[in-house]
Amino acid sequence: MSKTLRLILGDQLNLQHPWFADKQKDVTYVMMEIMPEQLYVKHHIQKIIGFFLNMRHFALSLKQQGHHVIYFYLDSTENQQDFKENLLWLKQKLNIKKLEYQLPDELRLDETLKEIQKDFKESKVYDTHHFLTSRNEVRDFFRGKKQYLMENFYRYMRKKHQILVDSQLNPIGGQWNFDAENRKKYDGKTSLKEPLLFKRDVTELVAVLDKMEVPYMGEINKKEFDYPVGRQEAFALLDYFCEELLPAFGTYEDAMLKEHVTLFHSRLSFVLNLKIISPSEVVQQVIKYWELHQHSITIAQVEGFTRQVIGWREYMRGIYWVEMPAFKEKNFFNYSGTLPQWFWDGKVKMNCLKHCISNSLENAYAHHIQRLMVIGNFTLLAGIHPTEVDYWFLGTYADAVEWVQITNTRGMSQFADGGIVGSKPYVSSANYIDKMSNYCKSCFYDKGKRHGSKACPFNSLYWNFYMEHEEKLKNNQRVAMMYKLLEKIEPEEKEKITEQAKKYLESLNSL
Repeated sequence: MSKTLRLILGDQLNLQHPWFADKQKDVTYVMMEIMPEQLYVKHHIQKIIGFFLNMRHFALSLKQQGHHVIYFYLDSTENQQDFKENLLWLKQKLNIKKLEYQLPDELRLDETLKEIQKDFKESKVYDTHHFLTSRNEVRDFFRGKKQYLMENFYRYMRKKHQILVDSQLNPIGGQWNFDAENRKKYDGKTSLKEPLLFKRDVTELVAVLDKMEVPYMGEINKKEFDYPVGRQEAFALLDYFCEELLPAFGTYEDAMLKEHVTLFHSRLSFVLNLKIISPSEVVQQVIKYWELHQHSITIAQVEGFTRQVIGWREYMRGIYWVEMPAFKEKNFFNYSGTLPQWFWDGKVKMNCLKHCISNSLENAYAHHIQRLMVIGNFTLLAGIHPTEVDYWFLGTYADAVEWVQITNTRGMSQFADGGIVGSKPYVSSANYIDKMSNYCKSCFYDKGKRHGSKACPFNSLYWNFYMEHEEKLKNNQRVAMMYKLLEKIEPEEKEKITEQAKKYLESLNSL
């Protein structure tokens, strides 16, 4: 009879975890699909399907290895749709003495499981053995410092884990960061590759969601669901990235195109955030491939990718555990606006937003510049309440789990934290979007106009943002140049900009 119950959450699908090294007769693993996890935000249907498919695949893999696994399907009759109730039911049924679980990466689940622990005579908590840092390592690294500087943390990570450094811990390539080489607009010279897709029929699983009346957003082709499932497909995606996309990744990682959703991005964030594959495995394989192909792949491509995985991703997790739960309430600009209706259907005349939002709704995916400098840029300029933005990002993207989503959205994207994550608001006029994409060429709006007929909304909203928030931003050295430029704009022109912005802000649904 099993005496120990081990809970595995839906984003803890790490087959390499020490738990699974030995088959123990007195241990039962439990996984569950429960309604509250589908309801705390309206999720994209592809996100829900992707989680469920990978959870079921993981449970099957454990069973095939000889482990005892109990799995609560969403529509199981014995499923009481609650972590605590399901665990207490198993406790009684199996005469369980001890509960064990891995550290959750969301605060709400961390608190829930701490409470559930109290209902068991014994309990033990383990690390997930996924990240390159401990939960509090970022806090400890920045202790006593006035500001979190990601670059400092990133260099620390490179040295600590001896990644892209020589024997003296100096950066390979002569510099730590090649970001200046990673900002090019796609010029058409490098051939684009179609993303590697894993097509499978999910008709039956969609039927289960509909039967259980799970509310969801977005679109899905029931017979061609294309996110990876399991480690084999995760590594196939990693191999494809190394072979086909890595040679141009860094150069064009900020570029955007109407005709192509993913460009040279890996799309690995989904399997990384479910812990199917580890950041260490990803970075090691990318570096190994580069070492064998240095004649065709520059250090800038590899460093740009490595920075995202071992720098930014680990840094954001650390900020989450330092700043939550207060971080979730931050609203530096005291915004109260609501998202326009076209965030749910993509029917907007602004070409950049039409493509980025439509792609997000169709694929549960957008790369970081589409999220930050188009969608997030707009919501920040338009005065949307950061909680509305948080929920949309958390629900829309397949890779979105709170620890990484909220720090990127409320922090980096919306500057709602007042500068904890980013040292300046990431806003732009149409000029940046035109510089990094081909969205503006066929747009209904004129990228060159600040006001008047068909003037691009980004232009008036951009300058209006700086005028409206001057008291809060004027002492920020990172945006001092913007206020110098603003001083040179004639009062009459400023008035026209303000009037145009007011007109757009009053009619967001019809842009």
